[in-house]
Amino acid sequence: MEEQRDPNHPHICTIQSVVDETPTVRTLYFNDDLISKVLPGQFAMVWIPGVNELPMSVMVSEKDGQAGFTVRKRGISSTGLYNLEVGKQIGIRGPYGNSFDIKDGKILLIGGGTGLVPLMRLITFASSSNQITLLMGSKTKDEVFFEETAKKLKQDVTIIPVTEDGSYGENGYVTDVLEKLLEQNTYDAIYTCGPELMMYKTVKLANEKGIFVQASLERMMKCGVGICGSCCVDQDLVCRDGTVFDGQHLAKSSEFGHFERTKSGILEKI
Repeated sequence: MEEQRDPNHPHICTIQSVVDETPTVRTLYFNDDLISKVLPGQFAMVWIPGVNELPMSVMVSEKDGQAGFTVRKRGISSTGLYNLEVGKQIGIRGPYGNSFDIKDGKILLIGGGTGLVPLMRLITFASSSNQITLLMGSKTKDEVFFEETAKKLKQDVTIIPVTEDGSYGENGYVTDVLEKLLEQNTYDAIYTCGPELMMYKTVKLANEKGIFVQASLERMMKCGVGICGSCCVDQDLVCRDGTVFDGQHLAKSSEFGHFERTKSGILEKI
């Protein structure tokens, strides 16, 4: 019988395994039948006991009923999650948010850093007839991850790693490679998640070409249920109206790609 529970009440899970993806990124796997089935683009609020709560995209797992959180140690909360060992417990609320609208045909995925997580899940939800190209942006070779994972999820996926220092794959920014691809190929849809400036340029280029595009936004979230307003972009609440927004909608935004909000809600230039 499928588990019934209140998604707004933290569900306690135990870390089952930890995988180091890069020197600064690791994935913590846990058993949770509900969260393991979330749609690509949905997220969970994760409570790290004694530290804080933060929003996380949900990584796929090879094991049924299992999911993961891929985290880069940066601030207090992300470092607290990163430092958890096997056997430690976390609290999980959700799932929250909407999901990608996966079109038929030839699709292009563009991810940077941990923004690759919902794109890995998107691959598992795509049709077997989808032709998928994945652009993976990183600063350097040591920070490239999920390349082998993507191949396992779909053997015929075309993977193009891009590093800013040219140490692996294509040299430069992932959006530079995107421009070249759009000059040489046609796509039925583009999906992106990662740094907002990367997504902003991706959406802009897709809109100019008339290609359907969706972006999964990452913003400050304190509640995940639309109460605190911390994640607002113009009039949209990323946690309730997103995290996924289409390109035509984002083209009307005065904040997307230009401003972000501090913990106190003050607008700052990106």
